[in-house]
Amino acid sequence: MSYQVLARKWRPQDFSAVVGQQPIVTALRNALGDGRIAQAYLFSGIRGVGKTSVARILAKALNCERGPAADPCNECTICREITSGDDLDVLEFDAATYSKVDQVRELTESLPYAPARDRYKVIILDEIHRLSRQAFDALLKIVEEPPPHLIFIFATTEAEAVPVTVLSRCQEFRFRRVPQEELVKHLEMLAREEKIEAGPSALRLVARAGDGSVRDAVALLDQLATFGSGKIADEDAARLLGGMGNEMLLGLLEAVLGGDSAAVSSVVADVDERGWDPRYVYGEFLSFCRTALHLGLGGDPARVDMPLEEARELAEKAKAAGYENLLRLLHLLLESEATVRRSESGSLAVEVAWLRGAELPKLVAVEELLAGREPAGGKAARSEARKGRAKSSAGKGQSKSATARAAASPEPAKQQTAAEPPRETAAPPQPREQQPPDPRPSPAEAPPDTEETEATGSAEASSSGGNGDFAPIDGEPSADAFIELISRRKQSLAAHLSEAQGLELVDGRLTILAPPGDKWLENTLRRKSNAKLLENAIHAVWGPGITWRLATGSVVPEPERAEPTEEKSSGLDEALEDPRVQTVLDIFGGSVESVEERGAD
Repeated sequence: MSYQVLARKWRPQDFSAVVGQQPIVTALRNALGDGRIAQAYLFSGIRGVGKTSVARILAKALNCERGPAADPCNECTICREITSGDDLDVLEFDAATYSKVDQVRELTESLPYAPARDRYKVIILDEIHRLSRQAFDALLKIVEEPPPHLIFIFATTEAEAVPVTVLSRCQEFRFRRVPQEELVKHLEMLAREEKIEAGPSALRLVARAGDGSVRDAVALLDQLATFGSGKIADEDAARLLGGMGNEMLLGLLEAVLGGDSAAVSSVVADVDERGWDPRYVYGEFLSFCRTALHLGLGGDPARVDMPLEEARELAEKAKAAGYENLLRLLHLLLESEATVRRSESGSLAVEVAWLRGAELPKLVAVEELLAGREPAGGKAARSEARKGRAKSSAGKGQSKSATARAAASPEPAKQQTAAEPPRETAAPPQPREQQPPDPRPSPAEAPPDTEETEATGSAEASSSGGNGDFAPIDGEPSADAFIELISRRKQSLAAHLSEAQGLELVDGRLTILAPPGDKWLENTLRRKSNAKLLENAIHAVWGPGITWRLATGSVVPEPERAEPTEEKSSGLDEALEDPRVQTVLDIFGGSVESVEERGAD
């Protein structure tokens, strides 16, 4: 006798042998037992899940000599003839080759006649969605009002392509993908009965490659058994099916989550050397990341389709990586899936997608920046930037290092460089222990300053007092400590202060030298909340009684500029105090140049 492939040899012959479709089997058995036989059935689902097999079993159960019964006997003449396809009253057609309207009309003309021998005349139309529109119209009337002895069973992989007029006249059963655990058990039974030596890992890999299709999984098992002469090694299954081991997938996930781009490229090179399909590998990694996401949410490692020890290790890695990072990675991989699938250079597309994933750990959430939390490496980067700006401004007056020394000194600076004109002098501040509770000079007492804004003047007038919610610093007072303290509350303001040409503490007053043409800092300090924040930071670093002012370019007094009109200043101040304007300025780092009134429209 010639060899018969396993998919045909082990095709289900009764409802008890159907794999993974228990709800449908239960419904059909109950219908047969109660005599509630429908005029037409529609079986839909992916390939290889048992649609045509269940249709033949149903035809046997309807016509069995001992029936109608919940299960056919498979021993009577009718059951054997239906199994072999020789029964004249059970007709099976492939709609892909029987799709013309003339063929359907010829079929419908013979259907009203009674069956030759069986109890029912059963018409099985496979892939019914391939019928033409005219063929559906020709079939519609007899499906709606068939004779009592006629039953239709339609099967399709594309239920959405079947006209609604036909669907409404059928009882529809949707066949699901067979779960992997049930597929593994079925393959174990086949391997045991066929004397095939296969380990659990190889069978799991075959079941995964079957993708929910029993026929595909059994065909792969047959192929691997032929390759290994009845033995299926784990290595052979991995090599022939193009699967990646969990160890490699875990290493790739660690590289992506750790931002190790070199390791990611190494994995891509390894995939190319092994000759694996990069698109298939990409899908495997996507599924692996989904498993990691579920484990990171607290899923049970015992229910994951992998060895328990590997599942526990993956659960630890997933929880350490964090749910948000895994979700962000999965979102990026899903966005790139269509590009990977359509790309002619699959390996390059996969590498680019994975390298993009490796860049995610380097990003800083906007919420953290707005909350004032310092991103990793931010302090060192900002310190280096300040050092570079200090060197570049050494030739424009007093250097940044000299500024820091002057600021760190507990006594007011008493000397000036030879190239510097005399500065404005102000009364030295009283010692801290002798300061009154609220030595707040009035605006009239504030010394005049060049390039100072109205908001700066008012803030300077109230710049003495407590340090608010800032705790006094423990180390030496310095400009760096001052900027660091501000960055804890508002990083955008601290960033612009760090870009200033200098910070000088002279005679109890902190002078902020803004770069020429920089209106952002001036507009920002007009706002009372920012001015108060600046005062609190100054008091926390240098103590109460220290005032401040904003100057442009250098501390050399310049001719006073024309004061803005009261109407314009009032409008600008009102706009700067608007919470919506403040939010926009903080996010985008902009400035308010002017305020214009809009018309009634």
